[in-house]
Amino acid sequence: MTSPPTDRPTRTLCILWPAFLMAGVLETLVFAVVDPEHLQWFGAAPIEWQPTTVYSVTFLMFWMVISLASSITQFLVHPDTR
Repeated sequence: MTSPPTDRPTRTLCILWPAFLMAGVLETLVFAVVDPEHLQWFGAAPIEWQPTTVYSVTFLMFWMVISLASSITQFLVHPDTR
């Protein structure tokens, strides 16, 4: 087993880059099924955003959640490399 990277920029990129790729995959899968022009707030009024805005906001949300999960995994596996 190799040792984890010790410098912060490398560790950060090891978390953000795969999360970026997976957010793109998840975005593609979700919007292959969901039409962004027909989204509603929990059955209430429809969302009045442009489709590009919906795509961008959901991508950033997916990226943030996946990055957070990867960061927690990094911390749990290697707690001594903070």
